[in-house]
Amino acid sequence: MAQGFKDVPRAVWLLAAGVFVNAVVSFTFVFVFLYLTGPRGLGAAQAGLVTGIGGIGLVAGNFTGGWYGDRFGHRRVLLAASLAGGLALMSFPLLATAGLYAALPLAQYASGVVRAANSALVAVTVPEGARRQAFAVVRCVSNGGFTLGPPLGALLATGLSYDWLFVADGLGTLFFAVWTARVVPARGASRSASSPAAAPDGGLGRGVWEELRARPAVLVLLGAILVTDLVYRQQYSTFPVFLADHGLDTRTFGFVIALNGGVILLLELPAAVALRARPPLPVIAAGIVLVGAGYAALLAGVGLASAVAMMVMLSLGEILYKTTATAYVADQAPEHAIGRFQSLYAGVSVSGVVLGPPLGGALYAAAPGLLWPLCAALAAGAGGAVLYASRRGARRKVPGAARHAARPAHETGSRPRAVGG
Repeated sequence: MAQGFKDVPRAVWLLAAGVFVNAVVSFTFVFVFLYLTGPRGLGAAQAGLVTGIGGIGLVAGNFTGGWYGDRFGHRRVLLAASLAGGLALMSFPLLATAGLYAALPLAQYASGVVRAANSALVAVTVPEGARRQAFAVVRCVSNGGFTLGPPLGALLATGLSYDWLFVADGLGTLFFAVWTARVVPARGASRSASSPAAAPDGGLGRGVWEELRARPAVLVLLGAILVTDLVYRQQYSTFPVFLADHGLDTRTFGFVIALNGGVILLLELPAAVALRARPPLPVIAAGIVLVGAGYAALLAGVGLASAVAMMVMLSLGEILYKTTATAYVADQAPEHAIGRFQSLYAGVSVSGVVLGPPLGGALYAAAPGLLWPLCAALAAGAGGAVLYASRRGARRKVPGAARHAARPAHETGSRPRAVGG
């Protein structure tokens, strides 16, 4: 399997190491609701409002991070957002409760910007043909960190206090900034007059919407991911309620959710290598349909077996569609807009954080028997749309699609060769 990762630059492995450490201590999102309703004394409605505003900040950060990077350099944006986010998190214990209404969305916004900027930084560093493997490496170590993080966070919260969760998360974010500054040195960051960034329209070349219209398959994919993420996020909101309503306790939910991380850690990298030569859109379509099939498994009956089958299929679908879709969007992006393409993908890929719980919860409350069939149907439709776009795209040449190796210095804030060194 190692042979399949020979084209992944050293910089990506080094960035992945920083992502892992940061992911291990990024446990505040798991405990923030408990923190607000516990030590902070908020009611469930207030806590829901605060976390909902934070979720909007996360989505907004994902949508805008790549836009900043295209103009100022992805490395600079990642460093600035990591610094702002780390300081915001560390300030939580010092703030009055009212201050959390501003601090949480700020921290979440910075987190979204970091996510989009890091994705764009990987995309501009890795040559086409190795991006699926590179994004798989980053996703795999990130999932590994998130698997270890919540148990450590629980020990920290119960052994010391919830305040230390935010201090540790903030320090981890600041560490990521320092680490990135070390492994991605700022050399050759100045833009030349001939670069795409010096275009007459204010520095960003042809408009991103023009570029998207020239790539209809990318537009279809973004719409499909928007629908799929709404379905995918039900595992964190209505799914545990569904289990509880059928007599399965929180421990069962914890076990089933842990399967997701285990399957990804076991199969993400081998799948990226095995499928790296396959056309991306059919792989993405198959993954999306598998997500829907996972929820359809719940229709066979309620119990541990159906819950495990659901999570295994959903995890396999996630492995197929998430890494491949991220790499596909990077491969299709023009030179001057790779960050904005990554931001659009990053934004729609977390849109379910905001849309999933209220929509799924409303449907489950009104007609619980309809939720899982609708989830399966939506995912099947989204997968079918991607497959249709793939077949249609095979009959036409996408104008201006990116076909290149690592991006030049003005895109990354560093020289591609220097990044690894």
